[in-house]
Amino acid sequence: MGGTAPDPLMTSVLDRPIGPWQAQAAPSGDVAVSSRVRLARDVAGLPMPQRMQAADVAKLLSQVADSARRLPGDLGHFTLQPLQALGPLERQVLVEKHLISPQHAEEAQGALLVRADEQVSAMVLEEDHLRLQALTAGLQLGAAWKLASSFDDALERTLTWAFSERLGYLTACPTNLGTAMRASVMLHLPALRWTERIGPLLAGLAKVGILARGLYGEGSSAVGDLFQISNQASLGTPEQELAEHLEGVAREIVAHERSAREALLAGHRDAVEDRVWRALGILTHARLLNSAEALQLLSDVRLGSTLHLLPDLAADRWAELLVVTRASFLQRQEEPASPAARDARRAAVVRRKLQEAWGSPRVPDSTPSAEPPQGSSATT
Repeated sequence: MGGTAPDPLMTSVLDRPIGPWQAQAAPSGDVAVSSRVRLARDVAGLPMPQRMQAADVAKLLSQVADSARRLPGDLGHFTLQPLQALGPLERQVLVEKHLISPQHAEEAQGALLVRADEQVSAMVLEEDHLRLQALTAGLQLGAAWKLASSFDDALERTLTWAFSERLGYLTACPTNLGTAMRASVMLHLPALRWTERIGPLLAGLAKVGILARGLYGEGSSAVGDLFQISNQASLGTPEQELAEHLEGVAREIVAHERSAREALLAGHRDAVEDRVWRALGILTHARLLNSAEALQLLSDVRLGSTLHLLPDLAADRWAELLVVTRASFLQRQEEPASPAARDARRAAVVRRKLQEAWGSPRVPDSTPSAEPPQGSSATT
């Protein structure tokens, strides 16, 4: 594990699959999984992380620790966790929970400042001195921005940010100059992907200054039909305007996905039912499940639930399943002795979680509809 053991708050973060904020009301939660606002901040008078010496690192960590102790009580209870006190497995759990980035997991000299409910946090010594983060359930970028802004203001009472009247916040990467804000929305888009409309839609996002990425952000793939969209530029546009623009684009994508789901159900109900019930059948009976297969099957089951073909699978239960099936979280909780044993434990965990959620869902009668849509399992 390294230096010192995690404190009780961090142990709780590592042990539970989702934070309490994920059980909150989720506007557009049938498509929008979560909203996030991240602010890059660097402390004036210190070199950027890439040029820091050991003494600079120690000074920054001391300043952040002091600032964390002075955070107002109404903002919530925080803990500062040095990453060197966590082993590689624990760091990967934090990646799987979207509390740190894959890059940050490799920076042993860094730290994570996180609130007890996991909704507000800061990566210390990732690409910048601090990356502040606020998360909300569903499509709530405005609320996420307000949370991040409050956190930023509270830290700025004791820390002085590097700032230029002409360039805005000074950051390690020039693309973050200006507001240094990256807003993003995680979207579940199974129908757009199934009907092969996802490619043109995502290609068009670049024309309006929006980036599309996979489940874990930059460099990751869109597994489980999950996509992150985020603003591309942060210079010359106010934070609120950036958030409002991205939220507007996200609302359009939500509408497209809902339309695609309705079209699938209206024209190809038999193919949709076959796909979602096959997915449920595998998840409730399989004895071995690998990570990628579990994600895709869970995506199909969530689609069936939102279309009312399956019993309701609440958004927070689905979010929990996405984490408990990840390799590092599963390894930490279940301690399987081999990859094959891990696949067996993953299958057992999914069976148990779905049994807790539903009992034994009953297959409904259905009448075959038109020809299956392009790209469906029935045509391949």
